Amino acid sequence: MECRDAAVSSLSWALIVGGAAYMLHQSRSHTQYGRYLPEKGCCCPARLGWFLQEVPAFLLPLLLLLTGEPEKTGDRTGRTLLLCTFMLHYFHRSFIYAFLTRGRPVPLPIVLAAAIFCSLNGFLQGHHLLHCAHFEHTWLRDARLAAGFLLFVVGMIINIHSDHILRSLRRPGETVYKIPYGGMFEFVSGANFLGEILEWCGFALASWSLPSTAFAFFTVCSIGPRAYQHHRDYQQRFEDYPRSRKALLPFIL
Repeated sequence: MECRDAAVSSLSWALIVGGAAYMLHQSRSHTQYGRYLPEKGCCCPARLGWFLQEVPAFLLPLLLLLTGEPEKTGDRTGRTLLLCTFMLHYFHRSFIYAFLTRGRPVPLPIVLAAAIFCSLNGFLQGHHLLHCAHFEHTWLRDARLAAGFLLFVVGMIINIHSDHILRSLRRPGETVYKIPYGGMFEFVSGANFLGEILEWCGFALASWSLPSTAFAFFTVCSIGPRAYQHHRDYQQRFEDYPRSRKALLPFIL
């Protein structure tokens, strides 16, 4: 398959512009799912909703990987390794996290919008890495790749551990909110969000490309404000909420 530069560039800039617009939207109102779920509306069960909205970002790159031949230039090992890193996150979100979550039902419009986003982003990252990116054979020894992978792994560990802490606060069937303790929650209210942001910043560093950087930027814009909203919500719900805890960045913000 030929590299579709126009599509890659357009989708990448759409992520950047869309991320900025979404951040502006969240500065004025909450995205209505989770603790901000409206009382009325058509919803999908949490486990099914998370699976449906996340799985396209795993399946589309997998399809591209299995059915297409990458360009001959550059190092195929590096391309495949980076794409598998992207797919690892979404494998976990689709087939592990989705079936463990004890969250609230997800509104159908949110599921649909997230599924469309994951489909487009899955295609963007997969197509770019397999058919557009150019890596030298020395890329596997590049400091950016090593640092990016390390940041990705650290972020994924924080993300998974934080999700485990949040699940352990509820018994099956419960939807109450409690103060999370342990791990990065000792420092920030949005520990799970911090972990995911670190993942995609690491992925962007390792890939060193416009599509991965655009995705990392969109992630910061979409879940960064949500961490701040959760922080404010915790402070309003609990009088004994730790005063030293920040919203997203330990000791800073």
